[in-house]
Order: sequence, then C-alpha cells, then structure tokens
Amino acid sequence: MTTGVAGDTRQQRWAPMLFIGLGTALIIMDATIVNVSLPSIIRELQINSIDAEWVNAIYSLVFAALLIIAGRVGDRVGRRLMFVSGAVVFGIASIVAARTGDGTALIAARALQGVGGAMMSPTSLSLVNSIYTGRSRNIAFAIYGSIIGGMAAIGPLLGGWLTEHHSWRWAFYINVPIVVIIVIGSLLVVPESKDDHFDPGFDVGGAILSALGIGLLVFALIEGRNYGWVTTTSDATLFGTTWSSGGISPVLIALVISATALVSLYLLEQRRAAASRSVLIDLTLFRIPTFSFGSIAGLIVSLGEFGILFSLPLFLQSVLGYTAFGAGAMLASLAIGAFFAGPTAAQLAAARSPRFVARLGMALEIVGIVGLGLTLSTTMSGWVISFWLIVYGVGVGYASAQLTSLILADVPRRKSGQASGTQSTARQIGSALGTAVLGTVLFVSLAHNTEKNLQAVPGLTDVQRTEISTAVEQSAGTIIPSLGAKPGGEAVASAAGEAFATSIRWTALTAAVFVGLGLLATLKLPPDGRREDDLTELLDPETTTP
Repeated sequence: MTTGVAGDTRQQRWAPMLFIGLGTALIIMDATIVNVSLPSIIRELQINSIDAEWVNAIYSLVFAALLIIAGRVGDRVGRRLMFVSGAVVFGIASIVAARTGDGTALIAARALQGVGGAMMSPTSLSLVNSIYTGRSRNIAFAIYGSIIGGMAAIGPLLGGWLTEHHSWRWAFYINVPIVVIIVIGSLLVVPESKDDHFDPGFDVGGAILSALGIGLLVFALIEGRNYGWVTTTSDATLFGTTWSSGGISPVLIALVISATALVSLYLLEQRRAAASRSVLIDLTLFRIPTFSFGSIAGLIVSLGEFGILFSLPLFLQSVLGYTAFGAGAMLASLAIGAFFAGPTAAQLAAARSPRFVARLGMALEIVGIVGLGLTLSTTMSGWVISFWLIVYGVGVGYASAQLTSLILADVPRRKSGQASGTQSTARQIGSALGTAVLGTVLFVSLAHNTEKNLQAVPGLTDVQRTEISTAVEQSAGTIIPSLGAKPGGEAVASAAGEAFATSIRWTALTAAVFVGLGLLATLKLPPDGRREDDLTELLDPETTTP
C-alpha cells in the first residue's frame, strides 16, 4: 500500500523528493568525504595505509552487507520508518566518528555509519519508485542519479574545506544538522509505504550468509597484501589467534569461507523459493534483462568510480602539494561534469534511449580516466587534471542516472524494495571492491616502484631502500613531503613522487578496464524495456501485479 502525497500542487508533489534526495546526498557524500581528509587523519591518529583503506572501505562493506536485509525489513515495517531510523543511526555514528581518538574507534564508527546508510539507501529508492509514476518517475530517477554522481565529487570538496579551515572531525560533525532536517522533513511530507504482499517469514539464514560472504570477500581483498594471499608473510595476530609465518594465511581462509557462503546463499534462496517461503534475494528478478545486466554494469562501474576517488586525493596532496581544500576543489571538477549531465540526461534519453545514455556515460568515463592516467605526472597542470575530471564527471552523471532508471524500469512496484536493495547492494559491493582492488594495485605498485626508483639515488643501501619504500607505502604516500625536507632528501622525495605518479597511472588504467567491462555488460540490455504487466508471467506466473 502506498499512501498518496497530500495535496495536488507541483510543489507538494515534489516535496518528498527534496528530503529523499537530501538523505541520498548524505550517504553518498560520506562515501567520499573522508578521501581528502585521509592524510590529516593518518598523521593525527598515526594509522597506516591498511587502516586508511579500512576507514574508507568499511563504510561501503557494512553498507553492502546489510542493504538487502534493510530493504526487506523496510518493505515490512515501513519504508519511511526505516529511512528515518537509518538517518538517526547515521547521525549518532557521525558524532562518535568526530570525537574518536584512535584509528580502531574511527573504523568502528564508520562501520556504524554503514549501518545507517544501509537502512536509508534501499528505502530511498523504493520510496521514489512507489511515490512517482510515469514521466514523474523518470524525472525523479534522473534527479536521483545526478545526486549520486554529483555528491561523490562534492564530498571531497566539502571535506577538504572543513579539514583545512577547521579539522577533519568536522567532516563528520556536519552530518548532524543535515540528519535533523532529513528526519523532520521526511516525517512531515514523505508518505509511508509498505509491501502488502510481504511474506510474514524472514530469511535469517540468507541474511547471515549474505553478510558473511560479502564481508569476508572485501576483508580478503584489503588485507591480502598485509597477511599474504596464500601463506602468512610474517607472524601476526588476528582476532586473538596467532598466525605463524609460512603457515596458511587468514586471507585464503576468508576467501574460501566467502565463496562457500555465497554459493550456499544461492542454493538456499532457490530452495526457499521452491518451497514458497520468504527469501532475502528474489532470484526471479534476475530474469528481467534490464535488472540483471544493469545491476552487473552498476557494480563494475562503481568499482572504477570509487576506486579512483580514493587514490587521487592522496597523490594530489602528497606529491603535487595541494592542500586538503585544493584537492577537494580539484575533484569538484567531477561535480561540474556530473551536474551538467543531470539536466540533459532525461532529454537525451527521451530523444534516443536510456540505454544509449548509459553507454555514452560509461564511454566518457573511460575517456576521462584513460586521459588522466596517460597524462599524469609530478609536474602535471591542475587545468589538465580538471579537464579530464570534467569529462569523467559528465560520464558519471549520464551513467548513474540512466543505470538506476534502467535497473528498476521493468520491476513491478510490489517488488521495488527487494529490487532497489539488491541493485544498491551491487553498487556498494562495487565501491567497496573499488577501494580494495584499486587500493591494492596502488599500494603494492607504490612500494615496488619506490624501491626501484631509489636504486638511482646514490648512497643508499639495500636496507635503506626497503625501509623507505615500506614507509612510503604504509603512510599512503603522506611521508613524501617530509622526505624532501631532510638534508639531501630531495632526490629521495623525487624518486618516491615519480613512483606515486606511476602507481596512480596504473590504478587509473585499471579503473578504466573495469568501467569498460561495465560498458560491455550494457550490450546485453534489451532495446526497449517491457511494461510491468508484460513481466507478470515472467516473474511469477501465479501472481497478478497490483
């Protein structure tokens, strides 16, 4: 059941979108706002590059692990209730993050933010899907996609300004008044909606397997270079257990358990569906081509997008000498492109097709990332960086807006909570994997390239080269400016800076490959989406779509 929006005026019809959009902006912004603050956080809290990856990735990891569960609970108890409750959790977590004094507590607070974000994200999409219909729904999805693309870039700008003029802690404090506005506004103007066809049972086993499989996968990808992929590289302690050097690595065990959990999840969902019991993931949704291939494309594109947004601010500050705000302002070039794309995406989709616009967006993303990667250097002009980021931002705006619309276009309204939770999970898995995979590419190559470049610096022993390259890698490059400040350290800092440029170049090109794979996935999208009535038999031959 979906209650109508009170009143009939244009302003009243779009009032819910204001607060739903603000909530979406908040959770997307916090996926990137800490990126330009990381160097300050690393220095103040004395954390290493592994911890820095966790500060960034734990948010997306918890987000992804709980999205489907939160979407299903929202369908049952009320989507607005879940959205507002998630905002409250998010606000509390932000206060904890702002007041923390060590890296472990900050990572825990970011995890709690992920819980709040997971409660808000799928319910925001399903609220849009249930409130708006026809042309209004297309406009709402275009707004939603533009928010995703734009806030991913505005986050670093705001985070940089707050870090430079106040403290990195204000990147979290600023969430509190926004949460208050979201809660009050949503309770006043956003209509409540539930799924009247919701099965009274709950798939507890599916929830556990989903969280376990996704969580351990991202854990393994981030910690692989720390503990070793197959065997443990040095004596280590994890969760109270000692892992001896040369023995089996906890990362390998995590990968095996993750694969087992995800396969078991698939088999469990099939068995429960066959027995007409409630399921966490409705596998019949993947019979809809727009949903299945669109979700795959969204996952892969997010991997490329968020991975590059994690690595580029580190290079801008540690090598090119930008301040936190300067790095954020540079990344705001992406927002310029994304906001330009937003108003034109719907018009272009109407003139051509949503599928065409999504492909055009991903193609522009590839051009932007490849251009950035090929021209990147330690003497690179900010204007050149801005140009490539604007091209990339236009692509993000087009791709984000139309992929969201395509994925949910053919999904019956009664399945909107399930579908939005699943597709949001795919995107968040992509962003968590982006930090993990591209972060690994960045830091492994950074250590290797630094040690290689230091061979040309006279007077250094093998031990010194190894120590310097390890310090550069573990500090995520933030130590490079201090290397140059030491007597005779200019050559060492230059070698490390060149190594960072090479590593970022490979990271960017790797991101472009992933976006290219997402573009290939869209080739399987059907030319025209089928209407909801035409999909009834495909999804559930025995059920009529209300």
